[in-house]
Amino acid sequence: MNVSIHQSWKEVLQEEFSKPYFEQLVLFVKREYSENICYPKGQQIFSAFNHCPLPEVKVVIIGQDPYHGAGQANGLCFSVHDGIPHPPSLVNIFRELNTDLGVPYPLSGNLERWASQGVLLLNATLTVRANSAGSHQKQGWETFTDAVIKAVSTHCNHVVFMLWGGYAKEKAKLIDPTKHCILTAGHPSPLSANRGYWFGNKHFSQANAYLKANGKNEIIW
Repeated sequence: MNVSIHQSWKEVLQEEFSKPYFEQLVLFVKREYSENICYPKGQQIFSAFNHCPLPEVKVVIIGQDPYHGAGQANGLCFSVHDGIPHPPSLVNIFRELNTDLGVPYPLSGNLERWASQGVLLLNATLTVRANSAGSHQKQGWETFTDAVIKAVSTHCNHVVFMLWGGYAKEKAKLIDPTKHCILTAGHPSPLSANRGYWFGNKHFSQANAYLKANGKNEIIW
């Protein structure tokens, strides 16, 4: 696994890369990719960081695993490649966005357009074996991405953290609430959304209001 990551991230995460857990993680990922079909493609594992340098982070959205279906994962949480049908969670994200801000439902589910504006689309686990959800969990990725969240909390100011679902909400303890905005809601998956825990959260308008109040450009969702 080639850790090809934007220089701004490399500087704050260098210590993580040299820790024993990360060295073990690299060996695990290399073995998995050589013996199985895994997602995303190797060069896209760190896409979230390369599309959104640390000094530009304005919003952090936390997912759990990359999509494990063929051709879906592109290294950004909840995002899929152009031309790929939108998974149910992404459909619900776009539906809430339409209700909240009147943004028309988009043709493409590729969220690079968000990442390029300062939205860090971070999965807690950055790789997965094909058709096997959660297959790369508890191998070290979570330790690494927790360090990423702490780095954003420490080195950035006035960032909006969107924590969707119980797993993401656990990350709140890594974030300094005195200098950042933490928004929580249910997960956008149909199971949670259809129980009333997702729709109507207005996270997108709240995020833009917070960014504007702190002198930052709003996100064009």
